[in-house]
Amino acid sequence: MNDFHLPVQEAQHPGGGDWAVIAAILRIGASLDLDTVLREAVEGARALTGARYGAIYAPAVPDSPFDFVTSGLTPEEHGILAAWPDGLRLFEQLRGLAVPRRLPDLEDFTRSLGCAPLPLPCGALMATPMRHRDTPVGGFFLAEKEGGFTDRDEAVLALFAQQTAAAIAHARAHSDERRARADLEALLETSPVGVVVFDAATAAPVSINREAKRIVAGLRTPGHSIERLAEVVTCRRGDGRETTLADVGNAERVRAEEVELSVSGGRSVRTLINATPIVSADGSVETLVVTMQDLAPLEALERSRAEFLELVSHELRAPLAAIKGSAATALGDSRDPGRAELRQFLRIVEEQADRMDGLIADLMDAGRIGAGTLPVDAAPEEVGGLVERARTAFAGAGGRHTIVADLPPDLPPVMADGRRVVQVLDNLIANAARHSPETSPIRVAAAHDGEHVAVSVADEGEGVAPDALAHLFSRHAGADPRGRGSGLGLVICKGLVEAHGGRIRAESGGPGRGTRVVFTLPVAEAEPEPSRSGSPPTRPSRERTPILVVDDDPNSLRQVCGALAAAGYAPVVTAEPGEVSRLIETHRPRLVLLDLILPGSDGITLLETLPALAGLPVILISAYGRGDTVAKALEAGAADYIVKPFSPAELVARVKLALRRQAGPGREPFMLGDLAIDYEKRRVTVAGRPVRLTATEYGLLRALSLNAGGVTTYDALLRQVWGEHAPGSAQPVRTAVKKLRSKLGDRARKPTYIFTERGVGYRMPAV
Repeated sequence: MNDFHLPVQEAQHPGGGDWAVIAAILRIGASLDLDTVLREAVEGARALTGARYGAIYAPAVPDSPFDFVTSGLTPEEHGILAAWPDGLRLFEQLRGLAVPRRLPDLEDFTRSLGCAPLPLPCGALMATPMRHRDTPVGGFFLAEKEGGFTDRDEAVLALFAQQTAAAIAHARAHSDERRARADLEALLETSPVGVVVFDAATAAPVSINREAKRIVAGLRTPGHSIERLAEVVTCRRGDGRETTLADVGNAERVRAEEVELSVSGGRSVRTLINATPIVSADGSVETLVVTMQDLAPLEALERSRAEFLELVSHELRAPLAAIKGSAATALGDSRDPGRAELRQFLRIVEEQADRMDGLIADLMDAGRIGAGTLPVDAAPEEVGGLVERARTAFAGAGGRHTIVADLPPDLPPVMADGRRVVQVLDNLIANAARHSPETSPIRVAAAHDGEHVAVSVADEGEGVAPDALAHLFSRHAGADPRGRGSGLGLVICKGLVEAHGGRIRAESGGPGRGTRVVFTLPVAEAEPEPSRSGSPPTRPSRERTPILVVDDDPNSLRQVCGALAAAGYAPVVTAEPGEVSRLIETHRPRLVLLDLILPGSDGITLLETLPALAGLPVILISAYGRGDTVAKALEAGAADYIVKPFSPAELVARVKLALRRQAGPGREPFMLGDLAIDYEKRRVTVAGRPVRLTATEYGLLRALSLNAGGVTTYDALLRQVWGEHAPGSAQPVRTAVKKLRSKLGDRARKPTYIFTERGVGYRMPAV
C-alpha cells in the first residue's frame, strides 16, 4: 500500500486538485484489505473536500469488524456515535438514496425522521449511495464544512463512492476466494484419501496433504524431506511397468490402478492410484493431481475375513466330523449294536447338530446386526426371571460352573425381548465358563441405575489385558485364537444390547484377575394409574410359577426344564445339594423336583434333613422303580415319585396334581397361643423360637391348621400329605404327629395345639 497522504492544502492548491484526486483513488485501489480501503477512502474524500467529519456505512462487509468507519472523530466520539440508538436507522435512510444529496442541517433532518437528538454537533451533511453494478453496497457521508459543500465537492464524493464500491466488491471477491481456498485446503488436509499435486515442469510436489504424507512416510530416508521422494520413488504398476514420479510431464490418466511405490532398500507401500493431468490451452501438462489410498487396511480386512472363514469352517467341521464318525461307527459295526450303545451314538449326533444349529444362528444374527435388521420385540420383563432362564439353559447344556445370582429384591422390570436378553446372558455365561476354572463361580448381579438396570456377569478366570478390552466386542477381534469359540458371541451381545437401547462394556484387572462384563437395559415404564372414568387397568401378564429342579444329569435337566417351560412354569436349576436352601429362600419355588441320586447325597436324605424343604411338595425322580425305594421316599415326605424314562406330559400332569393338593386358601399367618405359622414363608415359631420341621411334619401342621376347629381324618391327612402313594394304615400319621408334638413342646395327655380324636384323626382348636 502507498503510505503517501495528500494534505488538505495540496488538495486545495490551484492546478493540483486533479492530481490529488488521482493519488487518493490510487491509494484506495492499492490494497485488498477492506478495512484499509475504507479508511483510505473516507480520509481522502474528507481531505479533498475540506469536510470536518467523514463516514462510510458498509453493513455486512466480510473481514471488517465495523459496520461503519469514520474520519475526524476521536475514538470516544466514534463510540458515542456507534451507541446512538437511531444511528442504524439514519444510515439506512441515507444509503437508500437514489442520487447524492446535500442537507444544510443534519439535526433538522433527524428531527423530521423522529430520531433522538444527535449525540454529536453536526451541521451540513453531504451523502451519496455506493453502488457496484447497480448493487447497493453502502453509503458515503461528509459533514461540517465552512461555507457549505459545493458542486465540485459533490462530484468528488460521487467519484470516491464509485471507486470505493468497486474496491469493496474486489475485496469481497478476494475474501470469498480466500475463504474458498481455505475450505478446499481444509477439506484436502482432512481427507481420508492422499492427494498430491505435482508441477509438470519440475516434477516437484506443489501440494501434499496429511494422508499422503502418512502413506509415504515409511519410504523416507533420514535427513530427507517427504517432498524429495519424487526423485527416488519407483512406481511399479499392475502390468509390470516401472516409472518414476519425475516423468509427470508425459503423465497419463490413471483410474483405480494398484501401484506399488518403492525405494532402494526394499521398502515399499501398496496403493490404489488415480491420476488426472491438468492440461493448459496449448495442450501441455501443467500439473498432475494424484490421489492415493493405502491398501494396507484393506489387506488386513481381507486377512481378517479369511481368518474368520477359516474359523467358521473349523467350527462347522468339528461337529460334522463327530456326526459322521458316530454314524459311520454305528453303520460299519459288523455286530448289531445294542439299544443303549445306539442311544449313545444318537445322543452325540443330537448334541453336535445342536452345536451346528447354534453356530448357524450366531452367523445369521451377526449378519442381521451388521445390516441393522436384528428383530427385537421388547416388553416388560423381570430381570430375575431372565437370569434364571439363562442359568437353567447353562445347566441343561452340561455347564459345571456354579452360577451365583445377586439381585436386589426391589429391582424394577425392564423393557426387553426376553428371548434375546437370555441369549445375551447365555453368551456371557458361556464365555465366562470357557475362560475360568470349573471350581470358581460365575457371578451374575444387577443394580438399578437411574433409567436403566445394569446387569453384570463376572468370572475369576484368565482376565483380559488392558489394551485388548476395547477390542472384545469387535467383529474381527472377537475370535479366540485357541479355537474356543466362533468369536461371534460378544459381537452378538453388543448388537442385541444396543438394539434394546443399552450399552455394554468389559472390565478386567488384567491377566489372571478375572473379567466383568456389564450391560444396561432400559427400565420399563410404570403401569398407568386407573382413569377416573372407572375403566379397569390393563391386567399384568401372569407370572410363571417357579419350580426348583435338582439334578446333575444334563440330559434329564434338558428334558425336565423344556417340559416345564413349555407348560408355563419357571424352572430354577441346580446340580448342587448345598445350593437348595439358598435357592428356596431366594426364589420361593412352589414345588421341588428332586433327583434321587445326587453328588455326595441323595434325595431321600435331603427330604429328611433339610428344613427348607418342609412344607413344599417334593417329587422325587429316579431310574429306580423298586417298591421299597418308592415307599421309603414317600415315608420321608415326598409328594410323588416319577420313574425314568417318563414323558413330558406325565411330568407336567404330576406337577399340576401336586400343586393342586398343596394349594390352599390365601390366609394371614396362623396364630394359636405361642404357636405361629407363616404360610408364605413356610416358617413355624413357638414363643418366637423357630421350629425346624421336615416336609411331612410341616404338611401335617399346615393341613390341621387350615382346618382348625374341625377334625381332619387319618385318610384326609394321608391324601393331603402323602398323596396317591399313601400307605394303607394310619400308623405313619400317628408317628409323624408324635414327632411334631415333641418339636412344638405339646403333650399328648394335655395338648395345647394338636388334639387326638380317637379312631378318627386329629384337630386343632379354632383361632
